[in-house]
Amino acid sequence: MKLVCSQIELNGSLQLVGRAVASRPTHPVLANVLLTADAGTGRLSLTGFDLSLGIQTSLPASVESSGAVTVPARLFSDIVARLPGDSPITLTASEDGESVELTSLTGSYQMRGMPADDFPDLPLVQSGVPIRLSAEALIGGLRSTLFASSGDEAKQLLTGVHLSLTERSMEAAATDGHRLAVQTIPDAVAEPATADEPFELTVPSRSLREVERLLSGQPPEDGVSLFSERGQVVFLWADRVVTSRSLDGSYPQYRQLIPASFNRRIFVDRKALQAALERVAVLADQHNNVVRLSSDPAAGVLRVGADAQDVGSGAESLAARIEGEPLEIAFNVRYLLEGLKALTDERVVLQCNTATTPAVLSAEADKPRFTYLVMPVQIRT
Repeated sequence: MKLVCSQIELNGSLQLVGRAVASRPTHPVLANVLLTADAGTGRLSLTGFDLSLGIQTSLPASVESSGAVTVPARLFSDIVARLPGDSPITLTASEDGESVELTSLTGSYQMRGMPADDFPDLPLVQSGVPIRLSAEALIGGLRSTLFASSGDEAKQLLTGVHLSLTERSMEAAATDGHRLAVQTIPDAVAEPATADEPFELTVPSRSLREVERLLSGQPPEDGVSLFSERGQVVFLWADRVVTSRSLDGSYPQYRQLIPASFNRRIFVDRKALQAALERVAVLADQHNNVVRLSSDPAAGVLRVGADAQDVGSGAESLAARIEGEPLEIAFNVRYLLEGLKALTDERVVLQCNTATTPAVLSAEADKPRFTYLVMPVQIRT
């Protein structure tokens, strides 16, 4: 294998695929990145795969001879990153794949490689007709839900985001057992696989964070192709491929957790509430992250406060339109703030029934597309 490519493009591609390289590999080759040069297409493909998450991308190259080899990802990336950006890079690999030479204007480097045959195949599930998703819709759905997934590996299913796809719409949902984020996007599906065969799957949040990060850099105008088969999921667009396993099991019936009606509603400016919570959180962080919300319908005021024992206390008041009886309710301040940041509307409504039952935060709109349920914290008196 022999080729010449741009340092800037090679460095950028290595940063992308490096996130899928195993940090504690079960086999030495999993610490490597796979390089595949194709003289026919004039491209160099790079692949990182830790057996759970796989990322593949490609860049233009002047390929003298086709071939494939794997090289230590971290070492290779560190060398390339430090080379001059205006210097073309020449890569030459021996036929047995055991040695790779990198040459630039400033010098040359030799590395021990491993044969490409030792690298596991990326599970490219591309059988059947893909579902075509709007890139912007997918980005929005993931941004609105990823933060609410669980980080506890013991809660396998809850460490992912549940995607439900119908003929034209997509619903993304995530919960960690303390809060639930649900985003509905009506026109997310550009080309359904079948008109009357909706399907759902749960994908690990780690994989979807990479999808969201890669898509956010430059969303493709022609959308994203989604393939799903036998426990594998593939997101494909432009010259990028992200593969992931799906999570087995039945995702919780989260819609049943959302109360059908509420007897208390608090309408407030989103940015004002967020700013007040961020200020009060300085004290809440000193104790147990708990903030108290007290509604005063007669005065049209919502009070936000925190009491850090043996440290101090603080409170702020906001103008609000309040429906229902007065109420004092407490929440984990981080949960409230993350929900507010996922909203983009100027006005939001917090709906609740009692101080111990689930509360729902959403836009003031008649039919909000984003619903955020959060469990209150029991107030000890």
